[in-house]
This record gives sequence, C-alpha cells and structure tokens, in this order.
Amino acid sequence: MNSNFISQQDCILVAAIEIISESGLSALTLDGLAMKGNLQEATIYKYFGGIDEVLKAVVEFFVKFDKSIMDTVKSKDSDVFAKILHFFDAYATYYGNYKEISAVILHYEELLHNSGTRELISQCIEERSEFLAGLIQAGIDAGEIQNSMDARELADVLISIMNGMVLNRRVMYHDVSLKQELMKIVNQILQWASNK
Repeated sequence: MNSNFISQQDCILVAAIEIISESGLSALTLDGLAMKGNLQEATIYKYFGGIDEVLKAVVEFFVKFDKSIMDTVKSKDSDVFAKILHFFDAYATYYGNYKEISAVILHYEELLHNSGTRELISQCIEERSEFLAGLIQAGIDAGEIQNSMDARELADVLISIMNGMVLNRRVMYHDVSLKQELMKIVNQILQWASNK
C-alpha cells in the first residue's frame, strides 16, 4: 500500500492488521509495528497510547462496516430471502477483498480475553447474530422460511459457516472466491429452509 496516500495513523493501523494476519496477535508489538510500518515508536505513541490502543483500533476498524451493512440490508425493498443473501454477500465481499482483516475472526477468543477489546468483539458477535436471527424470524413469520429450526440457531449455523470458510481459506488454496463459495452454501441452506 502506498503510504503517501494515507495518514500515519492509518499506516499504523494497516501495519497492525498485516502483522495480525501474517503472524497472529502475539506478534503485535511496538517494535514489530514500528518496523512493519517503517515508523518510529514515538510516532505510534503520538496516535495511540500503546499496543493495546492499537489493537482496540484494529477491532473498531473490523466492526465499522457492520452498521452500514445492516442498514443497507434493512433498507432493501425485497423479501427476507434476498436480504439474508445480501447480508452474506456484503461480508463475503469485504473479507474476500481485504483478506488481512478477516484474520480478526480467527482471534475472537483472544480478543474476548483482552480487557480493551472484549466489549467491542462480544458486541460485534452478538449484534451480527441478533440481526441475522431477526431477519430469519421475519422470514419464518412471513412463511418464507420453515420454522423447523429456531431463528437464532439457523443464524448461528450460517455465521459459523462463514467464519469456517474464512479459516479454511487461510489454510488452503481455493479455485473459487470466498463470495462464490459462501453464497452457494448460504443459498442451499436457505432453499432447504424455505418454501420455495
């Protein structure tokens, strides 16, 4: 990424995301961040109070698109089936186009044990699940989705599939994009759960 076009604060954030993606949360240190971002440690301290604040900013960046994705899905003038597909299409596009940020999903457990990120990550997980469960419940209520499975259970299954696919792509090569693969599976599950 050409650092001439982004602020130093954004350079720090990008470097932190790349470190987490390449080497994990434990590799995110001030020394490593300064080296990766080609910055002085004093520059990092100018924008962040330390590595914990950098990590918090990474998580804030990770969840910042959630509200716009959910608002866009809510505003769609379509059936619930299409809204659910749009929900997953948006996340698949985001994670497919910015693979480094998807590494945050793989560190949920560690982030839940960090006092600076616990609230942010738990709120993110809960809000995504509740939003999707709400869509599914609306589909059940409208008769678009059979209620053979609880709305929250189906939401958790679908989100788990997405998270699993993100993990799988970090381990092995795939011929098709995350978006293609995820949308195929989500479509199949929704077809199974619908009256269509």
